[in-house]
Amino acid sequence: MSRKPIRKAVFPVAGLGTRFLPATKAIPKELLPIVDRPLIQYAVDEAREAGIEQMIFVTGRGKTALIENFDIAFELEATMAERGKDLSVLEPTRFTPGDLISVRQQVPMGLGHAIWCARAIVGDEPFAILLPDELMVGEPGCMAQMVEAYHEVGGNLISVLEVPHEEVSSYGVIDPGAANGALTEVKGLVEKPPVDQAPSNKIVSGRYILQPEVMRTLETQGKGAGGEIQLTDAMAKMIGSQPFHAVTFEGRRFDCGSKTGFVEATLALALERDDMGKEVRRIAERLLGR
Repeated sequence: MSRKPIRKAVFPVAGLGTRFLPATKAIPKELLPIVDRPLIQYAVDEAREAGIEQMIFVTGRGKTALIENFDIAFELEATMAERGKDLSVLEPTRFTPGDLISVRQQVPMGLGHAIWCARAIVGDEPFAILLPDELMVGEPGCMAQMVEAYHEVGGNLISVLEVPHEEVSSYGVIDPGAANGALTEVKGLVEKPPVDQAPSNKIVSGRYILQPEVMRTLETQGKGAGGEIQLTDAMAKMIGSQPFHAVTFEGRRFDCGSKTGFVEATLALALERDDMGKEVRRIAERLLGR
């Protein structure tokens, strides 16, 4: 069965980044670097690797630097070229005109509302969602693994990771049905369940492929937890009417929404780099030896 390809991805990037103040007072949190690449770049690269062509940023006030980051910096490039410097380092920040679109979320009303703000651009196509705070590292990337699964089963997909059972109350958790390899049927979604009531230890981890019907659901949806329009509530309503699966991600996740997760990601990725890994290891060992 041929399925509509996943061509569009939505990136909710309207948050204020208050946990990282004062660093995020003038710079969007998504532009804070993990070593030398902004957080948003990792998510964009992951989407591109999965064959996605059009990136939709749902931004808010003070987030224009996010769009600037993917624009051509004429003076910078001219100066670098004059000095004989390698311009290929800027290659990941280049876009074909029209393939990067931004829409404004004018009031912070939750993730569901942010996704709904992109409805006109998504139109009547299935689409991906990537939350840049969740840095997913794998070969192939998380979204590529999901797109592959989508071609197999269609419908709606979410990426999940298995965590120790005692940690489930911090996350959205799936109520699992039949499992087949990395694919698990989703019978229900529970947001932050108490440990003794959690239906599984498979947590929802910031990557989604959804059918356009979710937009109609969000349109009429009331406010949920925290007075916000929750994406989880809208997805839960689609279970039963469309295929719904979870893909267990083969790879690692770093929670860059927290400062410790951000430091962990920086250290982990720096240690793996050919150009600095050995030196970073020496530094870490020296610091730990004190």
